[in-house]
Amino acid sequence: MEKLIQGIHKFQADVFAPREAFFRKLVDGQHPQALFVTCSDSRMVADLICQTDPGDLFVLRNAGNIVPPYAPGAASGEAATIEYAIRGLGIRNIVVCGHTRCGAMAAVAEPQATANMPRVRGWLEHAQAAGEIVCACYGHLTGEPRAKVLVQENVLTQLEHLRTHPAVAAALAAGELKLHGWVYK
Repeated sequence: MEKLIQGIHKFQADVFAPREAFFRKLVDGQHPQALFVTCSDSRMVADLICQTDPGDLFVLRNAGNIVPPYAPGAASGEAATIEYAIRGLGIRNIVVCGHTRCGAMAAVAEPQATANMPRVRGWLEHAQAAGEIVCACYGHLTGEPRAKVLVQENVLTQLEHLRTHPAVAAALAAGELKLHGWVYK
């Protein structure tokens, strides 16, 4: 915790103070360029990877950069964030960004790893299609190449899940939204 507290003081003195005018503009509202869906892995820092400033990205992070398919009547933080990004903020680009050496994808490949984590296991069911695609189409791969393909297929699976959300479907149909799939190595 000491490192975090020191970081706050360093931010106030070395970052905020010299750029105070920039930060004051952010008080008036946000106009992010994209919704960036990525993993909660501590090594995945969207603003660092994309070299963006505060206000540039609207970030949704969770284990495995997962977007559950839309389910009528079922509210979720992911669904609310997606809808707000499109309808509230007018975002015109959504990036789903996976990453290599993802613990969530390792757990999809080896389900026994989450034997004592029922909520994690349940959450990762949203990536099961990617796991089955890898088994069906990439059975010849093992080790790191297989893990890499699983990460890539999961990004594609989550893009398909995004398309089931009403706000996404409507914006895509109107030509007002673009979806992008990325993998960070």
